[in-house]
Amino acid sequence: MMAEPHVIRVAVVEDHEADRQRLSRLLRQTPGLTKLAVCATAEEALQTLPGLVPPPDIVMMDIGLPGLSGIECVRRLKGRIAQAQIMMLTVIEDHERIFQSLAAGATGYLLKKATDRQVVEAIRELHAGGAPMSGQIARQVVAVFQAPDPPAAAEKLTPAEQEVLRCLAQGLLYKEVAEALHISLGTVRTHVWHIYCKLHAHNRMEAVRKGLPRPGC
Repeated sequence: MMAEPHVIRVAVVEDHEADRQRLSRLLRQTPGLTKLAVCATAEEALQTLPGLVPPPDIVMMDIGLPGLSGIECVRRLKGRIAQAQIMMLTVIEDHERIFQSLAAGATGYLLKKATDRQVVEAIRELHAGGAPMSGQIARQVVAVFQAPDPPAAAEKLTPAEQEVLRCLAQGLLYKEVAEALHISLGTVRTHVWHIYCKLHAHNRMEAVRKGLPRPGC
């Protein structure tokens, strides 16, 4: 017998009722997707999502939550349900918050004005290993990498820190960096902290741009 196709389990963290209803309807009506949980705040998500069995495959996260921010919620959730992929939803095309979200562990980023079809396609792409982003957001990311290269800041980094930074440039999560370099998750976080301090960087994208003038090389 052929194995049944995997149904993508999706959790929603969104404080606006209209957006919650829209995503709930979309998940309910789309074959291959199922709504696992809906939370209105980051605090509720941190209390609810780590205890779900089976855990969510995808978490749709509003960046502008009341109380604890969506970015901080991502950071904490990734430490508790590392296997979940997180896609940020926002009405604001703010590259700084985009990069902060990616550095926290998000792997996708969409504007709330995305159509239902675009949302579904993004969920499936994220689950398949991609990193979906709205076109406007992708252009902002590209613009950062096309900015003039700073002085050779990478000389400030130790060989171990340079290895970690190369992994970050490839889009690896902290856990994946630890596995790739055969070091502990705590060691990865320490290296990242030192990298940020030495390069005067506030997020992953800025660190990569300053420390690796030609990302991916």
